[in-house]
Amino acid sequence: MIDEETGYAAVRGRDARFDGVFFFAVATTGIYCRPSCPAVTPKQRNVRYYPTAAAAQSGGFRACRRCRPDAVPGSPEWNVRADVVGRAMRLIGDGVVDREGVAGLADRLGYSSRQVHRQLTAEVGAGPVALARAQRALAARVLLQTTALSVTDTAFAAGFASVRQFNDTIREIYARTPSELRAAARAGTATATTGRAAEPGSASGVPLRLAYRGPYDTRGVFDFLHADLVPGIEEITGPPGRRTYRRTLRLPHGPGVAEVDERRRAGWLDCRLRLADLRDLTTAVQRVRRLFDLDADPYAVADSLSGDPILGPLIAARPGLRSPGAADPDELAVRAVLADPAAAGELVTACGDPLPAPDGGLTHLFPEPARIDDPALRPLTTALAAGTLRLDPGADRDEAGRALLALPGVDAWTAGYIRLRALGDPDVALPNEPPLSDAWRPWRSYALHHLWAAGHRARPRLEMTTT
Repeated sequence: MIDEETGYAAVRGRDARFDGVFFFAVATTGIYCRPSCPAVTPKQRNVRYYPTAAAAQSGGFRACRRCRPDAVPGSPEWNVRADVVGRAMRLIGDGVVDREGVAGLADRLGYSSRQVHRQLTAEVGAGPVALARAQRALAARVLLQTTALSVTDTAFAAGFASVRQFNDTIREIYARTPSELRAAARAGTATATTGRAAEPGSASGVPLRLAYRGPYDTRGVFDFLHADLVPGIEEITGPPGRRTYRRTLRLPHGPGVAEVDERRRAGWLDCRLRLADLRDLTTAVQRVRRLFDLDADPYAVADSLSGDPILGPLIAARPGLRSPGAADPDELAVRAVLADPAAAGELVTACGDPLPAPDGGLTHLFPEPARIDDPALRPLTTALAAGTLRLDPGADRDEAGRALLALPGVDAWTAGYIRLRALGDPDVALPNEPPLSDAWRPWRSYALHHLWAAGHRARPRLEMTTT
C-alpha cells in the first residue's frame, strides 16, 4: 500500500498515474475517489487510503459520482505479481468466484478458502467475496446505463443471487437506486462507462469505454494483432487510424463478439460486446482488457527503461507501447505451436464451433483443445484438456513454463512466447531474439516489443517439430 505522504501528494496533484493503483476516501463525506478526481482536495487528516475499490466499499464508503472510481484501470500490480495474491486477483477478475465460489477459487490456487481470504484481506483490504461483489456492482451499473434490460434481468445478468441483494448493493455503493442510476445515464449526467441504450442482443450490443492509464500506442497494438489474424475468429476492418478489431469469444455461458476501435479517446478505448448471455459481461471485459494490455503502467516501464541508451530513444518514439496478451490462453498456445495464421484458420474451419450466424468475417469460435485431433498438436491439446497444463489467469507462470518445455513440439521460443502472451508475463526474454539485459527486469517483455517495433528482428515463424 502506498504511503500517506505520497498518496496525498497524488491526490493534491490529481495525478492520473495513480488511478487504480490506490483509492482515497474522505471520512467527512463518506465518499471514495480515484486520485485524479476533480473535486476540491480534502484536508489530509480526513483522507483514508485503500488498495482496491472493494476495500473502500467494505470500509463503508460509496463511489464518487464525478470521477467514477470503480471504472478505472485495474492495478498493474496484479499483472506483475506471480504470487498467490496476484493469481487470485486475476482469477477473480475473470469471474471465477461468481461461477465457482470461493471454494473453486481456492482449489484453483491450491490453498484453503481460509488461507486465500486471509492473504487477500491482508494485502488488498478485502476478501474474495467483497472483491467479486464490487465487480458485480460495476457490471450492473454498465448494464443499467447501456442496455434496456429490466432491473430484475440486470440483477441476475450481473451475477447477483437475488433482486434484494442487488438493490441493497447498488444503494450502498452508489447511493442511488438502480432506477435512479439508469435515469441519470439517460439524462446525460453519468460520466464513466456509458453509451446509448441498446436492446440486449441487438446489433449494437453493449457499448463500453475501456479505461487505460498513461499514453497508449493503439497503432502498435493494432499492427501487432493484424500481423497474426486468424480467419474466422478475427478480423480488422477500416483504414489505418480508424480500424476496428473484431473477434469471437468463447465464454462460460455462450459465444460472444468483441469490437475495439483503434481511434482512442482521452483515457479509454471504445468497445462493443455482443453476448449470447449477459452474465458473461465481466468475463468478456476482462479478457478484452488482457488482450489489449489495458491495466499496464507505462509510467513504470518508462521510468525503468528510458535511461537505457538502446531503449531510451525507442520509448520516446513509441510512448505507451503495450505487450498484448490473449483473449483465450489455450487458443494462443495452439496458435503459437502452429506458428501460421492460415493453418490456424483451417483448424478453425475443421474443428471450431460455428456461430449461430456469421458476423461479417467472423464465423466460428476457436476449437476447444479436446476437439482438436491433430497429431502434431496432440501433446499440447491433451495436456490442456486434462488440466496437466494450466494457462488460465491463476496459473503459476513458472510451473506452466516447465510443463510447456516438457511437451514434444514446444521449443524454448514457443514456450516463452506463450508465457509472454497467454500468461501476461511482463518479464520474458526469448531465445534467438535481440539480447535482453537483466537491467531491464521486470519489464523485458516491453523491451522486446520496443525492439520488435523498431524492426530489430521480426518474430520468426517456427517449423513445428514432432517426436
